[in-house]
Amino acid sequence: MVSSMLKKILNFITHRIFIVGVLLAFQLVILVLAINKFEDYGLYCYILFFVLGILVLIKIINGNANPNYKIAWIIPVLTIPIFGTLMYLIFGNKLNNKDKKLVKNKENIKNNLKQDKKILNKIKKCDINFYNQANYIYRNAYYPIYENTYTEYLKIGEVYYQRLIEELKKAQKYIFMQYFIIHEGKFWNEILEILKQKAKDGVDVRVVYDDMGCIVTLPNKYYEKLNKYGIKACSFNKFIPVLTAKLNNRDHRKITVIDGKVAFTGGINLADEYINSIKRFGHWKDNGVLIKGDAVWNFTVIFLSLWDYIHKKYENFDYFKPKIEKIKSKGFVQPYDDNPLDDERVGQTVYLNLINKAEKYIYITTPYLIIDDELENALCVAAKSGIDVRIITPGVPDKKIINEVTKAYYNNLLENGVKIYEYSKGFIHAKTFLVDDKIATIGTINLDYRSLYLHFECGVLMYKTDCVKDIKKDIEETINISKPILISDTKVSFFRSLKRAVLRLFAPLM
Repeated sequence: MVSSMLKKILNFITHRIFIVGVLLAFQLVILVLAINKFEDYGLYCYILFFVLGILVLIKIINGNANPNYKIAWIIPVLTIPIFGTLMYLIFGNKLNNKDKKLVKNKENIKNNLKQDKKILNKIKKCDINFYNQANYIYRNAYYPIYENTYTEYLKIGEVYYQRLIEELKKAQKYIFMQYFIIHEGKFWNEILEILKQKAKDGVDVRVVYDDMGCIVTLPNKYYEKLNKYGIKACSFNKFIPVLTAKLNNRDHRKITVIDGKVAFTGGINLADEYINSIKRFGHWKDNGVLIKGDAVWNFTVIFLSLWDYIHKKYENFDYFKPKIEKIKSKGFVQPYDDNPLDDERVGQTVYLNLINKAEKYIYITTPYLIIDDELENALCVAAKSGIDVRIITPGVPDKKIINEVTKAYYNNLLENGVKIYEYSKGFIHAKTFLVDDKIATIGTINLDYRSLYLHFECGVLMYKTDCVKDIKKDIEETINISKPILISDTKVSFFRSLKRAVLRLFAPLM
């Protein structure tokens, strides 16, 4: 018994997350001690940080960051100037968006993606609003829109799992997988066996996982184990115990590309809770989409561009581009990504455009509802204009503090006519927008600051495809088993209301 307990303690204190946590805490202690030491110099220290604080405030105010983000930093800089100023200098700045690797990477994406102008003109003739949306993505993120693409809605993790396994077994040339979380268990282990066999058969198998996303789900340097199986693997943005803004920029994407002909994306990570093989927060409601055909090329480029960015090399993407046969399909499909290291907020702009151009209804599913004033106002104006705006959030949260912030937005949205539902059976992790029986987007982009501003994300925009009606049916069924939230439900005690107000104020920094 004692031996078992000691073993658990030893495993804990030698686990990477414990070591990293200790090192980060040590740095914070050193920082606090340094601040106290500065105060020993009294007037000189005050003058130094007064000037530095003024410069930081000028930078914050004149920057192009979201106003809510600015306010969240201005308050600590003004109220606790030394600590607030130092924290901003460490965490408040993005990675350098003039990074030569990044510039070359963006150019590589642009050079490998070409829009068929006939398709854009065809869209323009039938729907000018959607044409503007598609054109925005192409002109600013470089991802074209396509016809000749089959779409299949995957309404739950179990269906995603089944279809992913089926398609992986068919791979002949390459398999590219990019996921925020991989967790050893039923889901991943079955996939791993397929990948190992495919690598033996000469298939080019590559896996990218986010290092911080997997910090408690995979052993350190897990990619070395995969490499021994012939699987080319790496972690993204290695989580090192240094206080830096770089820690914020995670690869939150979930993508599989098979032979350039089939692709998967959505909210589903490769872990057992996503297929309800284990229960963590009640029933896990998620979704995804499978696409086949021309539009898969966008996802191939998304993966290869990140792979090359990590490995500091530039491959000939044409080698991976297959010849696509004519596919029986309807509508238009446009996979896209969002990069936090440039100044273009693609994910947020796509969502705003969908809200602002809706004519009848907007249905949204999101695990978190932590939005800036612009998105909140857009939702309220749409509802006040007579648009049927419905949002589904979790009934069982995965993070209680974040759920408190989500609830802090309920009252204003409800008062302005937005309908909010909580998924009664458990946790909803799907990130879906559906508009007017015509347009849908599914991907990895949550309605929170991290997804909209800090993470690498992706999505699929679909117009009049076959699966749009399937998405609507699923959302309506989910609403029917969800609890409608009333304004009376938002009435809480003074202290809880104050807590939510404070959390909402600093939400951009969470």
